[in-house]
Amino acid sequence: MHTEAMPQLLVDLSELVRHDARSGIQRVVRGMLQTLLAAPPAGYQVRAVYDAGGYYAYAGTETDDAGQARYVAAAAGADTPLQVRPGDLFVGIDLSIESVVRNQAVLASLRQHGVRLYFMVYDLLPVRQPAWFVDGLAIAFGHWLHAVAALADGLICNSYATADDLLAWLDEHPPQRAQALQIGCAALGADLAATLPSSGISTSEAALLPLLAQRPTLLMVGTLEPRKMQGQVLEAFEQLWQQEQDLNLVIVGKPGWRMEALAERLRAHPEQGRRLFWLERASDELLLHLYQHSSALLAASQGEGYGLPLIEAAQHGLPVVARDLAVFREVGGQHAWYFHADDGAQLATALTDWLALHAQGQAPASGGMPRLDWAASTAQLLACVVDGRWYRRAPVKLP
Repeated sequence: MHTEAMPQLLVDLSELVRHDARSGIQRVVRGMLQTLLAAPPAGYQVRAVYDAGGYYAYAGTETDDAGQARYVAAAAGADTPLQVRPGDLFVGIDLSIESVVRNQAVLASLRQHGVRLYFMVYDLLPVRQPAWFVDGLAIAFGHWLHAVAALADGLICNSYATADDLLAWLDEHPPQRAQALQIGCAALGADLAATLPSSGISTSEAALLPLLAQRPTLLMVGTLEPRKMQGQVLEAFEQLWQQEQDLNLVIVGKPGWRMEALAERLRAHPEQGRRLFWLERASDELLLHLYQHSSALLAASQGEGYGLPLIEAAQHGLPVVARDLAVFREVGGQHAWYFHADDGAQLATALTDWLALHAQGQAPASGGMPRLDWAASTAQLLACVVDGRWYRRAPVKLP
């Protein structure tokens, strides 16, 4: 057991230590962790931990080429296993599906030693829409969901839409447990500059920015994957270009799963480099410039837990054009323009409507969209796990 009198707030970085994919979730992890380290909650010491293979250990740090600190696993045999005592908190901000499922007995043991366990739930899309994801993810995610529902003292969601979906899922699959399971909300922050942004803009990328000013530019941000609907957007733009609408489409996102055909179509497209720009490996520095130089963010996804690009766009005063999802309405309110579209033709019509409003100066402005920085977002997380301010209790099945 550790000797310090102050209880620990243990932040699980198992995925980030293994591989920093620079995903939206890992942007959240970096933002919240930096906030916690800079201003630990009163009475707690913040420690980063990771799955060391059958047990948790304290993460080390090293400095990368850009001079930024990153968390790493210790060398084999040189790690420092976790030492806990009652009153410590274990918070899984990152989505560590495999390590949580693999370490259920370890986590149960932590709980028996008086450590309270909390996990972030970003969405339930893999179990709600398995066809959108790689084979096997729905099953693995389902195992993780069952595990955290059985083990955790509380689950924190990034939106009320996600929390309500989680509560509905728990009603369908009540965990067997002796104590109540608390469900909370912590809306996500948006401060690219504060989340260890990747830097660097190539000569060709720098040359792109003036091109965006020549005509209206719609920006999409997110990995190429089925639910993000980049294919439908490309079809809409192809129609608009045929109708002699002169506008740019910029897609920022690495290739994802089940998107090989679209990736090939984008790379070989006759408009690629002219009015179509797919940036597969854009740095956060370039993304900041794109938010500043585009005409609108196009959020066409069919399903999200939150929609962080909406907040990031609003931070730069960039108008938002979004599919009419409950979670986008929750995040954007009256400060975004919403559309319905079942195919590329309907989306082309919707975009034509928005472009007309935009030209007349009548499209909704995003500047008033409520948005948090990472300090405020982290404060909402701490309100749940430290202060016990929760949204609702989930139904449970007593053993």
